[in-house]
Amino acid sequence: MKCLGHVYVKVGICTVDKSRCIEVEGLVDTGATLTTIPRSLADELGIKVVRRDTVETGAGFIEVERGVAIVSIAGRETVTEIWLSDIIGRVLIGVTTLEMLGLRIDPRTGRLEPSPLLLYRFYG
Repeated sequence: MKCLGHVYVKVGICTVDKSRCIEVEGLVDTGATLTTIPRSLADELGIKVVRRDTVETGAGFIEVERGVAIVSIAGRETVTEIWLSDIIGRVLIGVTTLEMLGLRIDPRTGRLEPSPLLLYRFYG
């Protein structure tokens, strides 16, 4: 759904073993590398921390933890790394997740659409 230039989608987030899943509304953020979920949601699902990262935000650099989850959007599903944030209070869908799902934003309509997955592109 498009709203004032923002694109929101239903997103499923599960633990890797699919023992716990939740469906929430997420904001597609093509300026973000990885998908980010609130720490409270990660705790509810039991997503384990695999490492810490320093990331750049509009307000400067912050520390976040990284975990692994299954993310599903529009009937497509992938296992991906995600950031767990104490600061961000909503799910942000990053561009890496979109690319792994074979999805992109159509800039004319503001909707998600299928996008080809690339194995190799030759520039020569």
